[in-house]
Amino acid sequence: MKITDVVVERFRSSTRTASDSEGHGHPGPERETAISLTRIVTDDGAWGVCLGGSQEVADSVLKPAIVGEDPFYREKIWHRLNEWQRLHKGVLSDRAIAVVDMALWDLAGRCLGQPVYKLLGASRDKVLAYASTMCGDEMEGGLNTPEAYADFALKCVDRGYPALKLHTWMPPIEWAPDPKMDVAACAAVREAVGPDMPLMLDCYHFYNREQALYIGRELEVLDYYWLEEPMDEQSISSYVWLSEQLDIPVVGPETAEGKMFTRAEWILQKASDISRGGVGDVGGITPLMKIVHLCESFGVRMEVHGGGPGNLHVLCAMGIPGEFYERGLLHPFIDYDEVPPWFNSQPDPMDEEGYVHVSDEPGLGWDINWDYVRDHRVDGP
Repeated sequence: MKITDVVVERFRSSTRTASDSEGHGHPGPERETAISLTRIVTDDGAWGVCLGGSQEVADSVLKPAIVGEDPFYREKIWHRLNEWQRLHKGVLSDRAIAVVDMALWDLAGRCLGQPVYKLLGASRDKVLAYASTMCGDEMEGGLNTPEAYADFALKCVDRGYPALKLHTWMPPIEWAPDPKMDVAACAAVREAVGPDMPLMLDCYHFYNREQALYIGRELEVLDYYWLEEPMDEQSISSYVWLSEQLDIPVVGPETAEGKMFTRAEWILQKASDISRGGVGDVGGITPLMKIVHLCESFGVRMEVHGGGPGNLHVLCAMGIPGEFYERGLLHPFIDYDEVPPWFNSQPDPMDEEGYVHVSDEPGLGWDINWDYVRDHRVDGP
């Protein structure tokens, strides 16, 4: 079996979210958008798929790198793409590599008739979810005040979420970020949900050491479960300093470049208490499992960043916590449980006890509405 093509299909749909000038997502008027999916095809008709991808990247880098290869040689292919990235960083991002890697895992599962988490070595078939909010805004009825966060937290409790993580206010809001406002929102949520619910804060790396220390100590008083990415992750020494000062677990790195190599350095330097990574951050399932095993070797907790089938299958193949699946991003104006029209079913359904169940369908379990994709196909770049 040999790879013969990398096909990127783009199709039209609609969305009710929009990105601000800093790239943060918020609710907005319904608008048309284009979505892509990448399919890796073999000479005997087998294929695997992943959402995302670019035809330009496929033609210029991916096809020369992987066409003619055995699709089961995922390790070889991943290392080749990782090496090619050195001279193609403007085109071949970690997310682009992740799309290929996940499509190859999906292909393997389809060929073997098994879900990916069982190919990886299953440890469970469901994971507790936490509600992960969008970042703050200035919309009436949105996430515009500490009290609004508290009200939304209660709605998440009613929906069945056993834990919740706040993303607070970010630029381009004129007064953001503001450590005192972050703490006020965290305090309002704690008061609303009571003492027992695990709560976390992700404050998007905007703070300096003193501000991060202030926030961390206030969260300790509020009995928060972890503090995530309060400072720029390029400064490992700042995280070493912060972790030494705080009792609350510090989580990271999340968005730092360097895949498993960076996570190894953070563990060796004791820069965080809980390691972090997601398929899109590190280049796919293949490197994320390396990080999982690295953390297991050092007895370090590992939390997976982001949702989606790739991350869910990894969580269900972990021998260490991985305590939670990140479900979101959530907002009072967005119905996360509404099935997108390009899917036939919700990719990460959550039951009344707060568990997200992994698909037992072969591969990653993408339940794609191919009729919708075909009917809304976009030609050209």
